[in-house]
Amino acid sequence: MSYFAAAAVRVEGGWTADEVSLRGVTDIDEVADRLRDVEPDADLSLLFVEAEDEYLVILRLDDGEDLRIFGSDSAYAEESRLGALLVGDLKTSVTGIEEGDEATPVAAGGGEETEQPAVDPEADPVGDADILADLGISAQKLLALSGHEGMLPADVTAEICQVLGCADEVEELREV
Repeated sequence: MSYFAAAAVRVEGGWTADEVSLRGVTDIDEVADRLRDVEPDADLSLLFVEAEDEYLVILRLDDGEDLRIFGSDSAYAEESRLGALLVGDLKTSVTGIEEGDEATPVAAGGGEETEQPAVDPEADPVGDADILADLGISAQKLLALSGHEGMLPADVTAEICQVLGCADEVEELREV
């Protein structure tokens, strides 16, 4: 299963991004080590792992510690070895968006929203949906983005990075 893994790290003066190889990793601690290696002095490190245009996993380290993980769908653990390594141990299934929440997905490309359902009923997001809440992306918004039918993981990553202010840095990695 192919994947794209991009680290966005915040250091004094802004964001930097780097592609991260996850080949040969044997456990989640090795993944965290590779994220730390991107910029050891970063106050915030995020790793976006997009797999097969279906799955998105976000890993977060604050000051190189306290690994937090969000996965767009627990099925990724059943689909690949990397998926099992990243989200296989996450037992916390994230429930759907509460009625009345204002968080609605933005259509890819910034156009008007479509009449599609807000979330994919087949998706089973797992982990910490509040992973980006302090950065301006609530759990409800993250769930809406990651479960929105028709949005690819790359679209979700782009939306998140736009809010965070690191969209250009991450997009440059795709162009290489």
